[in-house]
Amino acid sequence: MKKTTDKLRDQIDRSAVPRHVAIIMDGNGRWAQKKRLGRIKGHVAGAKIIRSLTDVSSDLGIKVLTLYCFSTENWRRPLAEVNFLMDLIRGYLLDQAADMVKEGVRLTSVGVIEELPEKVKKELLHVQEMTKDCTKITLNLALNYGGREEIVHAAKKIAAKVEKGELKAADIDEELFAAQLYTAFLPDPDLLIRTSGEIRLSNFLPWQTAYTEFYFTEVNWPDFSEAAYYRAILEYQRRSRRFGGIS
Repeated sequence: MKKTTDKLRDQIDRSAVPRHVAIIMDGNGRWAQKKRLGRIKGHVAGAKIIRSLTDVSSDLGIKVLTLYCFSTENWRRPLAEVNFLMDLIRGYLLDQAADMVKEGVRLTSVGVIEELPEKVKKELLHVQEMTKDCTKITLNLALNYGGREEIVHAAKKIAAKVEKGELKAADIDEELFAAQLYTAFLPDPDLLIRTSGEIRLSNFLPWQTAYTEFYFTEVNWPDFSEAAYYRAILEYQRRSRRFGGIS
């Protein structure tokens, strides 16, 4: 397995890796079901993958890794599962904070952070402050994030400025609109990966992925190995990105 992984890694053109990779980490529950385990075991297994793929991304020269950790729709799940996910997120931050600083990982987040449990929000903001000067890679967590809600939020911000006379309708363009999004501080994703066989965005970065390359795999998230990640990067490098023009 290591030989295969190394061979895949060596095929990657490091001068042409995506600048920003976004991942919908899907399939924790299905992974657990196949192994006749509770869904919580799947979430625990899935969390263990994050450190490895952050390290791989950093090594390849990818500058931003965005992970869809918890959507605005995920609040509909059973309360016990939601509470466990919140504790899992907080535990990951507590466990990884020192290593993030050591490895040059800047932590950021997008979503309605104010609605997260206080202990999660507090730790998230603490680690973001700890790592704010790190420059090797940005690990961006989408927490309590919904793409449509983000767009509505941006529209309301612009409308408020128009009402105050700070903007005219004619001033509104794509650049101005994008500057009101949660992700204004990040480049748009070049590559979006979704695991577990689902082929949809599920309200994840709908504006930002207008020209993103999509990669879908049947592999459930806890089984998404370094080799699987390298395959996604290699597939990205085989594609021609024309942005509406002619190559």
